[in-house]
Amino acid sequence: MITAVHTLVYADDPDAARAFFRDVLRWPHLDAHDGWLLFAPGPSELGVHPTEGTPCHEISLMCDDLDRTTAELAARGARFEGEVTERGFGRCVDLCVPGAGTMLLYQPRHPVAYPLGRTGP
Repeated sequence: MITAVHTLVYADDPDAARAFFRDVLRWPHLDAHDGWLLFAPGPSELGVHPTEGTPCHEISLMCDDLDRTTAELAARGARFEGEVTERGFGRCVDLCVPGAGTMLLYQPRHPVAYPLGRTGP
């Protein structure tokens, strides 16, 4: 039985990226060994989209209130690339991850699947 999804982020500066996830996003984490942090980003969902080119994979971060979330993250030192845009699936902005490019941060308009993965009472 599959128990979880392990997501990889490749970074030119892994220490800066790890510090960002630890200090700015404040994700729970553990030190697997020698500063190699593993994060628990929380609930997730996986969508499969069609492609006309070489298949690739993307990581997007979801939030309930984009304005509030971007303000909180900016207060902790986060930077954003571009302006908030309205797209068919939600309100979006690119979140800069030090040493690792950008990740889409969005407030979805679509139904979300991640509550289906919750266990317990």
